[in-house]
Amino acid sequence: MSKIVFEAPAGVFAEKVKSVRHYTDRLFKFRISRPSSFRFRSGEFVMIGLPNSEKPIFRAYSIASPSWDEELEFYSIKVQDGPLTQHLQKIELDDTVLMRRKSTGTLVNDALLPGKRLYLFSTGTGIAPFASLIRDPETYEKFETIFLCHTCRNVIDLEYGQELVRSVRLDPLVGDLASKNLHHYQTITRDNFNVTGRITDLMTSGKIFNDLGTPQISPYEDRGMICGSIEMIRDTKIILEGFGLEEGSNNNPATFVVEKAFVD
Repeated sequence: MSKIVFEAPAGVFAEKVKSVRHYTDRLFKFRISRPSSFRFRSGEFVMIGLPNSEKPIFRAYSIASPSWDEELEFYSIKVQDGPLTQHLQKIELDDTVLMRRKSTGTLVNDALLPGKRLYLFSTGTGIAPFASLIRDPETYEKFETIFLCHTCRNVIDLEYGQELVRSVRLDPLVGDLASKNLHHYQTITRDNFNVTGRITDLMTSGKIFNDLGTPQISPYEDRGMICGSIEMIRDTKIILEGFGLEEGSNNNPATFVVEKAFVD
């Protein structure tokens, strides 16, 4: 990508790209340096952009690394005509990425009441905030069992999540707990796979609970987080409410939460 001299305005960090990995022609992840003063809660998102114009475009990206990590990881789609991602997908090592100084979001442990089981429902790059949460010891302290549910179109789109779970189970900080208490439930909507179908259909049919060997979701023991497309969030929210769960927020913790910030 073209590089121009850019002075970050007030309220914006200018950070260096530390690594980039392209999984498919539609998906990639990248890591940037972390400002020493930047603090966030695992599961939050931040606004990022590029120094490629006088008024850079910023979009919301969930931070995929946990709050203790020395770098910041992001997982992104590639939109060829997207105002930001058409350029972001071309970043290289040592390029500059802009990041606003304040993080926020509802997919945090503090927004949920205590429970026994935590369901993390995601589609596509919606797995990113959960990549942060399953690497955080607090998640395992608060919940006995964590179900990371990830639905994608094609089998190849599952690679990031599979790589993530393998690394978490080997992590010196949470590996022992993750090996026992983290369960990875993958489903595909277009290719042949051992589990196929939309997560919402698998919830309403009860197949997901049979596969996991767990009771149907209950407001007394189960908690949920949802991150994905607008339609997926809407439909999953309706199903959870049908199970008796109530939507919470940072100011009013309850039994499930959703994220409404999206990349372009």
